[in-house]
Amino acid sequence: MSSPQDNNTTTRIVAGESSKPKAGRGLKVGIAVGLALLIGGGAAVASVVAGNNNAAPAAAAPTPAAELRLGYFGNVTHAPALVGVSKGLIAKELGATKLSTQVFNAGPAAIEALNAGAIDATYIGPNPAINSFVKSGGESIRIIAGAAAGGAQLVVKPGISSAAQLKGKTLASPQLGGTQDVALRAWLGKQGYKTSTDGSGDVNINPTENAQTLKLFQDSKIDGAWVPEPWASRLVLQAGGKVLVDEKDLWDKGEFVTTVLIVNKKFADEHPETVKALLKGHVASVEWLTTAPEAEKASVINAALKDSAGKPLAADVIARSLKNITFTTDPLAGTFQKLLQDGIDAGTTKQADITGIFDLRTLNEITGAKTSAAGLGQD
Repeated sequence: MSSPQDNNTTTRIVAGESSKPKAGRGLKVGIAVGLALLIGGGAAVASVVAGNNNAAPAAAAPTPAAELRLGYFGNVTHAPALVGVSKGLIAKELGATKLSTQVFNAGPAAIEALNAGAIDATYIGPNPAINSFVKSGGESIRIIAGAAAGGAQLVVKPGISSAAQLKGKTLASPQLGGTQDVALRAWLGKQGYKTSTDGSGDVNINPTENAQTLKLFQDSKIDGAWVPEPWASRLVLQAGGKVLVDEKDLWDKGEFVTTVLIVNKKFADEHPETVKALLKGHVASVEWLTTAPEAEKASVINAALKDSAGKPLAADVIARSLKNITFTTDPLAGTFQKLLQDGIDAGTTKQADITGIFDLRTLNEITGAKTSAAGLGQD
């Protein structure tokens, strides 16, 4: 009898690559199955009441999906996904529904895959989720839970000790429009600097894949980077950088969301039981992360990172990373208006109403808690 993990398929996607799965990785089959489900799920069975030829057709009852295609990043801030997949917590709850996974480098690439129908749900930073919701007029995604808070820093060369020294410097972020990219641009704007999405301005911002950022920083080809964990810790511990800005210092009570769990709205409407199963696995993963001994937590996350990102982290890096992150199912909905405004200020988001972006009803049903949508959706 196969274990839950035996039913998993994982593909890596990095920024700049196509978000569509390549042939031979089993995902074409998944897409075909997904299309068949969409066609089948959308068909209505005509039901004619005797003597009434005008009766409306009955809607097909929601059914579990044959497959759930889940995205996440090889970052410590995505540990609920890493643990949920590697320990089989999500697959266990999905039951007969096959779990397939794709590993991304940054949020915009994951959103592109979600909107293109290549995945059904993904762990992601809040700003790409906001962008997708805004661009689709509220029809693309719903945020169904939080995953992680904290764990993002601006790390710079040791000779830089203030924002005033950043003029003319080159800084990196994981991807244009991503959560750390928006945070960097918004913060620089508050320091009086002008930036542009084409990389020009008072400070040059170069969206770069995280592993390349580390190498460029080590080679002194960039002056700093606003990155999530474990990359902030790697820049400090392995490249001699220093923290100029810890993002928690910019937020009330030091609380800011780094990772949320979102789902394609159409998929959620058609397969609510599958989404509920995903959430049960996610809640179990977060509970494990908040109760497991530190050494065991680091070991499990590191093993999952080796599988998803190619290699494990040094012990001091993962220890520092975990100290900076809080794992929680609360998406901190009350911070989303500021996140939206930061995106507007950064030039990566347009002014919009994001009411409806959250659907926390199933999360609250599972946990028995009352996680608030802060007036931006259902809870």
